[in-house]
Amino acid sequence: MRRAWPAALMAAWVLAGCSTVPRTFVPADPLPEREFSHDLLDGVLRDHVVDGWVDYPSIQSDPRLPQYLVQLDRVDPNSLATRDDRLAFWINTYNALAIKGIVDRYSPETLWGRYKYFLAREYPVGGRHLTLDGIESQVLIAQFRDPRIHFAIVCASRSCPKLQSWVYDGKRLGQQLDQVARAFVNDPVRNRFHRAGKTVYLSQIFAWFAEDFEREAGSLLGYVRRYVNDRDLERELETTPYRIEFLRYDWSLNGFAPHGEPHARASR
Repeated sequence: MRRAWPAALMAAWVLAGCSTVPRTFVPADPLPEREFSHDLLDGVLRDHVVDGWVDYPSIQSDPRLPQYLVQLDRVDPNSLATRDDRLAFWINTYNALAIKGIVDRYSPETLWGRYKYFLAREYPVGGRHLTLDGIESQVLIAQFRDPRIHFAIVCASRSCPKLQSWVYDGKRLGQQLDQVARAFVNDPVRNRFHRAGKTVYLSQIFAWFAEDFEREAGSLLGYVRRYVNDRDLERELETTPYRIEFLRYDWSLNGFAPHGEPHARASR
C-alpha cells in the first residue's frame, strides 16, 4: 500500500538504491504460459484463509507457497494473453509475496517495519527483483489504473481488505473485483455511514488513493456510492452533503502470527 512516507525513510530508500519496475522480464528458466497457473496459491488460500483471517503458521509448513513463488520467477508476465490475465497475475503475485513477507517474519506493524516490508524487501518475479511497493505503485496502479485494485491487494493488516480464500482469474476478473469492492465498502469495520450526523467514516485507503477514486468517479463519495448496498443511502449520498472523516488504520496482523517471529501474538 502506497503511503505518505516520512522524509527520513524515503531518504533511506533512495540511499539504498530505489529501483523502478522494468517493462521487460527475463526469466532464466522460462515457463510457457500454458504450463503456468495460480492453482498452487489457490490451494493455499482455500486451506489457510477463513473470512480474511490467515493461518500463517500452517502456511509456513505448506510447500505449495514456495513452489508457487518459484513459478512466478519463471513467468514473463507480459506474455500472458489478455490484460485481465496480466492484472490477475499481478494481484495474485502481490498477495502471495505479502504472505511470504509475513512468513519470513517481516512485519508492517511499525513504521520501520513498514519500510522493510514494503520498500526494502525484494522478491524475484520474471527474472527481476521487485518490492511490494514497486508492484503496487509502478505496475498495478500506473499500468492498470483500476481503483478496484485497492480492494483486492492485501498487505497482511487488519484494516486492509480481507484476503479472499481464492485467487483472481482473468476470465472472471471484473466480477471478482466488483465483489471485493462491494464487500469492502459495506464492511462496517472498514467504512461507516452515520446518517443522522451526515458523516461518512472511510478507510484510510480512500485518503491515500483519493486521486485514483476521484479520477474514476469525480469524487470519493461518488465512487463509494457505486458500491453501497442500501439504495436509500445511495440516493442520500448523491443528494445530501455528507462530511468525510478517515478512520485510524490498524496495522496489526490479519491472522495467527507465524512461528519464531517478532509479531505480537494475534487472536481473533
